[in-house]
Amino acid sequence: MDDLTDIHTRTLTDDTMTGPVNAVAPEPVRNADYTRALGRTLRRPPLMRVPELGPRLLRGRAGASELALASHHMRPERLIEAGHVFRHRELADALSHHLGTTTSTGMREQEETT
Repeated sequence: MDDLTDIHTRTLTDDTMTGPVNAVAPEPVRNADYTRALGRTLRRPPLMRVPELGPRLLRGRAGASELALASHHMRPERLIEAGHVFRHRELADALSHHLGTTTSTGMREQEETT
């Protein structure tokens, strides 16, 4: 959520960011990888993938198939080219931060390397 808020704020305030911008994390993740990372973060065994029922209820069968359950390999190329700093470049860091299991260091580490 932090990165998404930053991206939305940037696209609204940065005059160089015109047209479509992929508001996605810099590292794409498959459902199975997300499930494993979530299990590690919660210190619980990953028993099942994210269920399909939720997206189907919210978007209908066609909407879920096309948007929520389809494979999308998108990267935030325009943001990366513009030098955007992501607070959470990696899924594990984002999950830990949002679930309160550790203190987030993603942005601080990225700033130290740039």
